[in-house]
Amino acid sequence: MRRGYWSGVWREFRKNRLAVAGLGVVLALIAVAVLAPLLANNRPYCYVTEGKVYFPIFYDYQELRDKDLRKDEFRGFKIFPPVRYSYSEYDLNSIVTGPGRRHLLGTDEQGRDLLARMIHGSRVSIFIGFIAVSIYVAIGIFIGSIAGYYGGWIDIVISRFIEIVMCFPTFFLILTILALWGPSLLSVMVVIGITSWTGIARIVRGEFLKLRETDFVVASRAVGARDLWIILRHILPNALAPVLVSATFGIASTILIESSLSFLGFGVQPPTPSWGDILSQSRDFMDFAWWLTFIPGFAIFITITAYNLVGEGLQEAIDPKSPGR
Repeated sequence: MRRGYWSGVWREFRKNRLAVAGLGVVLALIAVAVLAPLLANNRPYCYVTEGKVYFPIFYDYQELRDKDLRKDEFRGFKIFPPVRYSYSEYDLNSIVTGPGRRHLLGTDEQGRDLLARMIHGSRVSIFIGFIAVSIYVAIGIFIGSIAGYYGGWIDIVISRFIEIVMCFPTFFLILTILALWGPSLLSVMVVIGITSWTGIARIVRGEFLKLRETDFVVASRAVGARDLWIILRHILPNALAPVLVSATFGIASTILIESSLSFLGFGVQPPTPSWGDILSQSRDFMDFAWWLTFIPGFAIFITITAYNLVGEGLQEAIDPKSPGR
C-alpha cells in the first residue's frame, strides 16, 4: 500500500501511549530472546590466559574443552555476561533459594538460576509465537483469497469447510495431535499453525469480496491481467491491514497456548526451558517458593498484555471511524 497510508497509521498509533508502551515491551522481549546466549551464560565473552585470547561464548575451543573448565576455573582476565549462569547449570548448594545477590530471581528445585531460565525461555515463547502465526496467516491468506476472489460455489465450499474447522475445540484438537505426534518445539509450532487459520481466512475473504469489484480491479481484468497478478498486486496489499491486527492478537494467543501446553507437559520438552514449563514445575513449591510461580506467571501476563495493547493500537490507527481519524 502507499507509504502515505502507513505513515498516517504510524502517526495515529503513536498517539496511543499504552500501545506505544506495549510496543516497547514487545521490542524489549524480542531483543532479550535474540540476545539470550549473550545475556545468560556460564562461559565468558573474553578469556585471556597464558598469553592467549579466547572467546568461549562464541566458539568452542578444543583446548578449553579438554580442560573441561567450569565457570570458577577460568583463571586470568575474563569478562562474563550479566547473568553468569546457564539455563541448565545446577547449583546444589542453592536449591529452592529465594532472590538474592547470587541468584537475582532465585533458583528452582534443581538449583538452576531462574533468571537465566526466564531469559532463555523467552526465546521459545517469542519463536513459537511468530512462527506459528506466520504459518496460519499464510494458510488463512491463501484459502481466504481464493474464496473471496472467485466466489460462487468455490466460496460456498470453502466457507462451509471453515465453519466445520471452527466447530472443533482448538485446544483439545492440539492436544490430540500432539499426543499422536509427540511433543516438541516443531510439532507445537506446526499444530498451532494448522489449527488457527480460520479467523484470518474469514477476514481475508471478506476483504476480497469487498475489493474484487472496485474500479482498479475491474480495470486490471479489462486489460487482460491474470488472476494471480490481480490477487497479489492489487487486492492483497489492500487487504493486509486487518490481517496484521489479527496476527498481533494471534501472537499473544499463541504464547498463551504454548504456555498452557508446557504447563500440562505437552509443550517444549526439557532441558529446553519455557515459561509454561517453569510455571508447571513450581506446583509443588507454591506454598513457600513464591518466586517460582509469580515470576513466570507475571512474565506471561506482561507479554500477552503488551501484544494485546499493540493490537488494539493498530486496530484504532487503521480504523478510519475511530476517534481522531
